[in-house]
Amino acid sequence: MQRSSFKRVIPRLRGFRSFHPSHSRLSLTTDARDECAAFGSYSVILPDEPFAWGVSHIKPRHVPPHIPRPLYARRYRSGQETEDADIQEPYEGNGRIQLHTEEETKLRESAQLASKVREYAKDLVRPGVTTNSVDEAIHRFILAHSAYPSPLHYAGFPRSCCTSINNIVSHGIPDDRPLEDGDILNVDVTVYLNGYHGDTSQTFLVGEVDEPGRALVEVTNAALEAGIGACSPGRPFRDIGRAIHDLIQQTPGYSVCTSFAGHGIGKVFHRPPWIYHTLNEEPGTMLPGHCFTIEPCIVQGPDPRVWIFPDGWTASTENCARSAQAEHMILVTESGAEVLTRE
Repeated sequence: MQRSSFKRVIPRLRGFRSFHPSHSRLSLTTDARDECAAFGSYSVILPDEPFAWGVSHIKPRHVPPHIPRPLYARRYRSGQETEDADIQEPYEGNGRIQLHTEEETKLRESAQLASKVREYAKDLVRPGVTTNSVDEAIHRFILAHSAYPSPLHYAGFPRSCCTSINNIVSHGIPDDRPLEDGDILNVDVTVYLNGYHGDTSQTFLVGEVDEPGRALVEVTNAALEAGIGACSPGRPFRDIGRAIHDLIQQTPGYSVCTSFAGHGIGKVFHRPPWIYHTLNEEPGTMLPGHCFTIEPCIVQGPDPRVWIFPDGWTASTENCARSAQAEHMILVTESGAEVLTRE
């Protein structure tokens, strides 16, 4: 997942190209100004200065001892794991669940709870609200349903969900910056319920968002649906990336971030199959019982490269173009594929 509260906002700017946060002025070519003007008007998120490295200064929220925890959280609680620890959870087999069993029932229940949390988060998003308060409300909502917020303590991540604003592509850490009218905000939630993870995300509009921002979110959801449309038993996993690639190629002005991928999910948070959202040669075929996420990050303009904040988690576009993400869990069945995290 992600990491910390070192985001600050610089004044709303129209048109700026690649730059480092230490730059005090932005020097742009005419072409760069024209390109970035098309991105719209919005606030850019940058790390606070002086930089704080890591996330050890952020106090995680309390989870009552009766709430069952995934392995990595149990290790963290016992002091066996730090934020620098290898967080790869052990897994075995081919990632398929047994359909029509208790295993499928529990997976569906976790996915449905994740969907409820996502929709609950949607109602929290409005100008003036901080992402820290959104995270706190989500944390309490998940605990009230006897579940654990999966991001918490994953590789030392200090919060219970990820909140990524404007130019933040993924893994933004909830903090005390008030949301502004015109922001776009991705809320990525994962729950651990009865031994299974449920994972979903959506990018929400905060107040009145400009047309380029609205269009970005629409294209992102279309990309997700294109990927979902490529799912059925017997098809290669790489068809998902091809479907998203083809849609973006037909929609000028956007690119797909290659730094993040979907993943198998169930008893383990992240495991194969890995789901890439661009053209790829990843081996493997979808078979009944496979469950995985599709979660494309779509970026304004042709440059989807990212850099990571000093917190070690927050990923921003290099040129501060906006990014949006949407995510669903897919279960391959004998006759097709089902989205488990639909509302």
